[in-house]
Amino acid sequence: MFTHMSASYIATVAIAITAPVLTSAQSAPAPLAVTSPSLVAGQPVPRQHTADGENISPAIQWTGAPATTRSFALVCDDPDVPIPGGFVHWVVYNIPGTVTGLPENLPIDPAAPMPAAIAGTMQGLSGFKRPIYRGPAPPPGKPHHYHFTVYALDVAGLAPALTRAQLVEAMQGHIVAQGELVALYERKPPAK
Repeated sequence: MFTHMSASYIATVAIAITAPVLTSAQSAPAPLAVTSPSLVAGQPVPRQHTADGENISPAIQWTGAPATTRSFALVCDDPDVPIPGGFVHWVVYNIPGTVTGLPENLPIDPAAPMPAAIAGTMQGLSGFKRPIYRGPAPPPGKPHHYHFTVYALDVAGLAPALTRAQLVEAMQGHIVAQGELVALYERKPPAK
């Protein structure tokens, strides 16, 4: 009985952390199409975007944002990690509402400027408690799913150094469109 209640509680917490709640006055967000020149939905994350490779952030693109979009946010997480809400690999927000994507290899140094086309963009705190992209590095044994979720928002200028939970809270009532790309990554167990 206790185990069942614990699993139920964990599922409830995970939903609360990752899924913004709509008020009765809001409609469901419009769909965004999310793509990448290097990531393919349902396929392995290329090694250069993982902790086993160069650990550089992938380029992410989107289409279908409503005219009311003032900024975008992106969260990459791994819900297969057995902790409430999964593990957060990347938080990016205050992306200008006029752009249609992020370039590959965003700066890993928090003091380094963003590329001019996305000036003002901020990286929030990942599960590593640093404002950087950190690619997949699951334990060996089974593939993990990496969700790159893009949100179109009707607000801009969110505070610096937000965690995913703080970003989700700040986005409440402001998501006008949303979409995701899900890729996989698996580390094989060592050969015996």
